[in-house]
Amino acid sequence: MLSMNKRRVTTSTPPIQTRNPTTNDKIFQVLWEMKKRGNSPHTIKNVSKLLTLLDSHTDLSKPETVRGYLAQLDRRNGYKRNLVFAYNAYCHQHKLAWNKPTYYQNAKLPKIPQENKIEMIRANASEKLALAISISKETGLRPVEAMRLRLRDIDIENRTIYPQTAKHGSARVLKISSETTALLKQYLGKRCIALNDNIFGSWTSEAYGKYFRHYRNKTAKKLSDQTLKTIRLYDLRHFFATKLYNQTKDILYVKQQLGHRRIETTLVYTQLINFHDDEYTCKTASNVKQATELIEAGFQHVADKDGIMLFRKRK
Repeated sequence: MLSMNKRRVTTSTPPIQTRNPTTNDKIFQVLWEMKKRGNSPHTIKNVSKLLTLLDSHTDLSKPETVRGYLAQLDRRNGYKRNLVFAYNAYCHQHKLAWNKPTYYQNAKLPKIPQENKIEMIRANASEKLALAISISKETGLRPVEAMRLRLRDIDIENRTIYPQTAKHGSARVLKISSETTALLKQYLGKRCIALNDNIFGSWTSEAYGKYFRHYRNKTAKKLSDQTLKTIRLYDLRHFFATKLYNQTKDILYVKQQLGHRRIETTLVYTQLINFHDDEYTCKTASNVKQATELIEAGFQHVADKDGIMLFRKRK
């Protein structure tokens, strides 16, 4: 089922051809053709929203009016590129010739949140959201990948996750901590979830983002810390990637763990690891058990001093 702001359409059967199809019918034909080509439901849903938006502001049958609307639209180039992608699919489907505009997205490095800030949000979230945040932070899953997780994708005994990688990226296996595993067991123990069921139920990536922003803003107000509002859901993925590269210095391994297709996409994280000493939390361990617990909590072994093992973790 595909939903649009102005209309509701389904893709259960091919579109019915008419002599004078309405704009709704024409949009439907674009979505149906995308579905037959094997485009992901996420991509189809976005195209549906974007075409509906364009339809409410301009005449889709007149490419020049669409170009004019895009030219005066006061939005970032990345958003305009998405609109061009959606309308290009419409023109291709309906044999409309148009001079496609080009919008270059300005390069910008992501801002990496501090771990203690992420934990503030998680601590004030609902049980379901707290689990999702923990998994995202520890695995770098895209929100859409996290929401696709089925019970059969998780090996609780070995604390590993086998996600369905989005964007045609490489398959990977990801580790979660003992703490997150405990949260997962507690969560599953209260619910009847079959092997092929999504562990987060009907939540979509959009719903995940909505609840994350709600609890993030609520936490910011509660703690009087407005900096929390700058943390985006996708920043959890950036946090994971930067931390992993800082630990391993192996960019190819980071690429594989993120499920990237192109190394250029991953290389951005090599620029984000210039941490200072005051950005770390330090801990000590005097035996193997304590050291193991610290490593599982994300701490790195730094040195040994007088029989004491020194560890640190980014704040």
